[in-house]
Amino acid sequence: MRIAGQALAILLLLAAFAGAAEAPYRLAPYKDELFAYPKILKTELDGDFLTVEYIRKRDLYDRDQGKRVDPKYVSLATKAVEADLVLEAGSMAVKHIAVGMKDGGAKAIVAFIHGSGADRFAGANDWIHGGNFNRIKNLMMLNDGLYLSPDFSDYGEKGTNQVKALLIHHIVLAPDARVFLACGSFGGKICWRLAKDPGFASLISGLIFLDSDMDPAFLTAAKTVDPGKRLPIHVSNSMGDWIIGWRDQLQFFKNVKAAVPDYPIRFALFNAGTHGISLRMTDWRLVINWMLSVRDGLPE
Repeated sequence: MRIAGQALAILLLLAAFAGAAEAPYRLAPYKDELFAYPKILKTELDGDFLTVEYIRKRDLYDRDQGKRVDPKYVSLATKAVEADLVLEAGSMAVKHIAVGMKDGGAKAIVAFIHGSGADRFAGANDWIHGGNFNRIKNLMMLNDGLYLSPDFSDYGEKGTNQVKALLIHHIVLAPDARVFLACGSFGGKICWRLAKDPGFASLISGLIFLDSDMDPAFLTAAKTVDPGKRLPIHVSNSMGDWIIGWRDQLQFFKNVKAAVPDYPIRFALFNAGTHGISLRMTDWRLVINWMLSVRDGLPE
């Protein structure tokens, strides 16, 4: 009986190790208490639509110290794995900031596609947007991931090809990586082009739109694509955004939900704040882990 009991204990231990090895890839917590949504004012459609509280004093003035965020939101450990690089791809030279596993083996790749008037440094600045870009850099570094912030020539075909070349380069180095495009404002135009590219779309695991335009034509694809191949979409915007506005994004969200009620799309609407607040307030870990769960076909 004693030997049998010991054998059973060993089997249970081996089973526990096997279960741990099979655990799906998720981003582990990192400063969640500082970056989680401060207060959910309203939840609809089983959590797919959130109205999130934004208070300028608390979320901007109290969080920042002048033009730089309070240092408690930032860890500069990422500098050890950060580099300003140039990818030579045929006739293209793509300048980009890379943080994390840039030489291969990444489990996840997050690329920030900046908006008009910005450059690769905007997506890698540790001290702006409430430290939220520092958070995604740390999340990638700590979770065997790669964060990319590229430059590109325009928001048309040329710029799209530059971003595509950069992503393909790193996907070749990390063929099992989940690829997420975070699209800031006008950068959404490049993201939508890549999402409709028949040779590239299947490589994307999720689209994150931050104060960005939607593409109404996507509704056709949402209706026809195989449920197992649906591309998760997250949209963030604020009611004070008068540059892009939020009503068209909300209508897009509603149209997708009306046409395909179980389509994996979520919307976080901040009840105040101007254009760009999504760059400060969107919870990277919450969004990416939800997208990972969708791609795995598992509950959150």
